[in-house]
Amino acid sequence: MKPPSSRALTLEGQSPPTCRSDRMDEVRERMLEMANKAETSDKPLSWFEDLYRHSNRDRGQIPWDWNEPHPFLVEWSKENKANGRALVVGSGLGEDAAFLWERGWQVTAFDISEEAVEWARHLHQDTGIDWAVGDLLNPEQDWIGRYDLVVEVHILQAIPEEIRVRASPNLAPLLASGGTLVCIGRLADESKTEERGPPWALTWDFLNQVGEGLEEVERHSAFISEKEGNRYRAVWKKA
Repeated sequence: MKPPSSRALTLEGQSPPTCRSDRMDEVRERMLEMANKAETSDKPLSWFEDLYRHSNRDRGQIPWDWNEPHPFLVEWSKENKANGRALVVGSGLGEDAAFLWERGWQVTAFDISEEAVEWARHLHQDTGIDWAVGDLLNPEQDWIGRYDLVVEVHILQAIPEEIRVRASPNLAPLLASGGTLVCIGRLADESKTEERGPPWALTWDFLNQVGEGLEEVERHSAFISEKEGNRYRAVWKKA
């Protein structure tokens, strides 16, 4: 695989989530507590539902919510026009899904949290998005081979490694022939010891496995801040 491109990604003047709320450190501590507790249970991803339900629909309590589409997705879309069906994986409160719908994509968006799906449906009730509760570990069979675009933002980094390695191979099969997979997340700095997640920063070696069997279109990274670290955007295409 070719080395990472030197072209910089930009946040286009937008602030990372940590700058949105003076409560973010407290919110993240609560998230870690929920995630660590769930990890030792028979439902290690149940903390997503717990976090959304305990937020009382206060967006400031959701540490990954930007209240706007991810700028790396916005940047990518400038050079890539809408062309068919799009699937947003782990859609959260739906900003990325709504952005793609506004750009002309036919959008399906799913999340493992029922509360997140209902909240997103309410926030974006003026769109034609098809919302669904779903699990990347066991995606709906009628999604396989269906989508011209699959978008995964900050989902793989939010789940423990033993689950991540089982979930990530399910992304590529969702693509139709000629479809594009876009993944965005936190990139590991292999010169440092990463803090215990979530989120778990991902390596290029792991991302190579995500795109296995697909044609690499691009992979870029950008340093955001000391606290936020490096972020990546990796894009592949199915033949």
